[in-house]
Amino acid sequence: MEVYLGRTAAGNGRHRSRIFRGTRTEAERELARMVTTQADAPAVLDPAAPGISGPLRWGVGTTVNDAIAGWKLNGWDDLSPTTTRRYEVIWRLHVRESIGRRRLVDLTPWDFECYFRELKAAGQSQSSVRYARAMLHRACRLARKWSKGALPNPVADTEMPEWRYGEQAVPVRAPSVVEVRAIMAAADAGEDRRLWLFIRVTAASGARRGEICAIRWSDIDWAQGSVRIDESIISAPGGGMLKQPKTHASVRPLALDAGTIDALRSLRVDNEAMAIEYGTMLDPDGFVFSVEPDGRAAPHPDVFTVKFRRLCDRAGVASDVHLHSLRHFQSTQLDSVLTSKQKQAGMGWSTAHMDTIYTDAISSEDRRAADHIGVLLDNPIGVAEPAYCPQPAPEAPSA
Repeated sequence: MEVYLGRTAAGNGRHRSRIFRGTRTEAERELARMVTTQADAPAVLDPAAPGISGPLRWGVGTTVNDAIAGWKLNGWDDLSPTTTRRYEVIWRLHVRESIGRRRLVDLTPWDFECYFRELKAAGQSQSSVRYARAMLHRACRLARKWSKGALPNPVADTEMPEWRYGEQAVPVRAPSVVEVRAIMAAADAGEDRRLWLFIRVTAASGARRGEICAIRWSDIDWAQGSVRIDESIISAPGGGMLKQPKTHASVRPLALDAGTIDALRSLRVDNEAMAIEYGTMLDPDGFVFSVEPDGRAAPHPDVFTVKFRRLCDRAGVASDVHLHSLRHFQSTQLDSVLTSKQKQAGMGWSTAHMDTIYTDAISSEDRRAADHIGVLLDNPIGVAEPAYCPQPAPEAPSA
């Protein structure tokens, strides 16, 4: 018996055949069942082929790969390019040839939890497994919606494996003032003034690397000594890509110290002179850290990340300090100056709880508690602490 399955994205016809032993009537009944099952199955999709179009049908034959392919056709473009690129890598390396081939109706939360533990056992980090779960959850949830509830979402009730402290990735460390100065000195010695200033602005503002790359000359308020953060440059195929902020909290003005403002003003004078030398004019709305004479081409964030790592090696700074560590540096150094709520506005956090992640310093409350215990322990012998004197009970009212 043979059933026509339609055509692939390349236009080739596909069929499914099987050998059936029985009477003619039984064979016709089985053929009818196969045709019915195929009618309920989705079109065969190749997630790697972006040109798939036409209505999709969701049924018992829908696989995990089909669900991801459907999401690619309807909603994938709404994601950040950074997120889609990471999803694409996870799908190709860990999903496509394994659990991606299985039908949704055959999978249970137990199957997915076993799959997540297999990823962990294979050496995948907690972050990678979390991304895989998020991608699969979203794809299966959409398949359930598009099938009008006929398909399950077995990822919804799954739990992540546990990573012990020693199994987790090394957290980002806030560098010391001495380390930051050593990195800046290495940049200055290399006579790369633009790189030196990029590091200074990052450390002085605590902004993300993509936000620093997106600063335009028109964003700087010279009179107020501040810069407005309202865009970001992210890594994308073919180069950097301008991205609008994800949340309202990311749009914020940041005050800069006088030394940083003076350095920015000096860079502008140099850039204007370079533009004239190349026979053009510096665009007033150009990017501050662009290497183009007119400043219209945005710099790529990855370039600064690579250069920063080289500077750390040259300065003898430990390898656990990254460009993003400067954001932790700013948060830690401001811990004794600002409250968590005040830092939330400047750092562009969605919640003040992020302070516990970005700050390595001992909190003022912990310091006061430690000092109080120290006084009790170091109290000179013979000088007793005030004894506890309970208050007398009030007399009962007379009758």
